[in-house]
Amino acid sequence: MTITKLVKGTALAAALASGAMLAQDMAGAQQTPASASTSMGAMAPGAMPAPYLAADQLPDSTVLVPPPPAAGSAAMQRDEAGAKSAVAQRGSPRWTLAIADAQLSPQALGADFSCAAAIAIGPQTTPVLTKLLQRATADFAISARPAKKLYHRARPFTQNDQPICTPDAAEGLRKDGSYPSGHSTIGFGTALVLAEVIPSRATALIARGRAFGDSRRICNVHWTSDIEEGRFMASAVFARLNADPAFQADLAAARAEVVRMQPGAGKDCAAESMALAATR
Repeated sequence: MTITKLVKGTALAAALASGAMLAQDMAGAQQTPASASTSMGAMAPGAMPAPYLAADQLPDSTVLVPPPPAAGSAAMQRDEAGAKSAVAQRGSPRWTLAIADAQLSPQALGADFSCAAAIAIGPQTTPVLTKLLQRATADFAISARPAKKLYHRARPFTQNDQPICTPDAAEGLRKDGSYPSGHSTIGFGTALVLAEVIPSRATALIARGRAFGDSRRICNVHWTSDIEEGRFMASAVFARLNADPAFQADLAAARAEVVRMQPGAGKDCAAESMALAATR
């Protein structure tokens, strides 16, 4: 049974429709030729996991997120400096990592945080944790959408005419608002959830969540302020999730699963560390 059928006729249907729009808008940004079929953007809208929160329970991004920096302001100059710095990293190991971070499939997102978690996260290795992250991801993604639609901010590559790390996504991204960053909201939110599941790894996980969002600046598809407001929305949604009984139950189950796991990320963490250390 699809998620759409499960929620038809409820307030949640409206939230899922908004979330489906986000998935479609970000489609190409989550794809590379080798793995396009596994990205969230390539999934049918009805395949998105059910969020924990109903539409009227989500924090309102149109209230919480202020207007984006005005042209010529100090804040906009900071955004432009960040974009210029990002363009200079094209083709670097950090650029390559940003391409990987652009994907939001359960497998890809789990792999992105495996080094920070010191365990191999994914549908096969941590099915309970993956289910928790998938549902929470829907909440984080949906929460950013209203402000994105309200402000419909132009993205950096439309202003500086420089390449992006997922060129096949350019056409769709031109039509999609930049502010706040949905990827940053999802990435930082994922880090917050994982820090609850594995508190001993909280510092590494939160740092990785921050870097995950900054990958969108490196990709030349988001301004720094887009990414920062995405983190803010993630924090707001996470605070609300912690009051949800279903989220708390799944959180406890994920902790029990992780405790039984052997340490080891199952990937080259040295390469990831070197790429992150080189960020400008």
